[in-house]
Amino acid sequence: MGTTAARAMWERLEPVHDLVYFAPEARRAADELGMRGFWMGYFALRAAPLGAVPASVVTACFYVFHPDRVARALPDAWRYAAPPDVLAARERAMDAAMTRLFGPDVITSAHMAKAADLAWNAAEAADTAGRPLAAANQALDRPRQPHTRLWQALTTLREHRGDGHVATLVAHRLSPVAAMALKAATGDSDAALLREGRKWDLSDWAAAEAELWERGLLTEDGALTAEGTAAHDAVEAQTDSLAEQPWQALGQEDTARLAELLTPLAAAVRTSGLLPSGNPVGLTGTTV
Repeated sequence: MGTTAARAMWERLEPVHDLVYFAPEARRAADELGMRGFWMGYFALRAAPLGAVPASVVTACFYVFHPDRVARALPDAWRYAAPPDVLAARERAMDAAMTRLFGPDVITSAHMAKAADLAWNAAEAADTAGRPLAAANQALDRPRQPHTRLWQALTTLREHRGDGHVATLVAHRLSPVAAMALKAATGDSDAALLREGRKWDLSDWAAAEAELWERGLLTEDGALTAEGTAAHDAVEAQTDSLAEQPWQALGQEDTARLAELLTPLAAAVRTSGLLPSGNPVGLTGTTV
């Protein structure tokens, strides 16, 4: 596949967004709110823009998690902290994480302010029809500090892409487990990490692989067939296509400038050791 603007930008924005999952400041913020364990904090921090929604809504939006994984965290999380309080804690955590990782000089630089403004313009222009996570993040107030404004804008754009990815998986008749099994078969992500993190049983995974085999997408030993490779590439290409609109709205010159400004930030996250081995988000690193 050729590299589109959407793909190139995702490879740069995803690592910065991922600080909310893997930076110790995010875990500490969730703990201070009273969240019980990593997963309650994860679901609360990510779902807070939606409001105090039930587990069923988050399961649908996040797509790949077993309903029981979500139900163990929500709606209980909202008893410990209301969504506005979670959002405030999330912003404080990203302020602290970015300051530590990038350094005070970087977060107060003219380059950071420029990146924040460009990313905000793209996020503000994103068409969020049919994209609940993107719409909820887009509706949040504009953060005062440039680096937290950048993070929030990148998060809106990341969820915009993710909403489109979910729609693509549904259109290709790939269930949550089948989608992960197909992704793991490419070698981009570790199968056990995906299965265990999303709380699916081995039997669920085996059933999904059997379904993919019946459709001619996997061999009997779980390797991709030519048809499977084509299906995976089609999903990725359609996801990229559905994510192009904000970058088209921003324009080629400003998108290229934002890519340039994000490159060292993404590289700093990737080399920090914060992102877990096994690559649960499927980054390739080919454009950073």
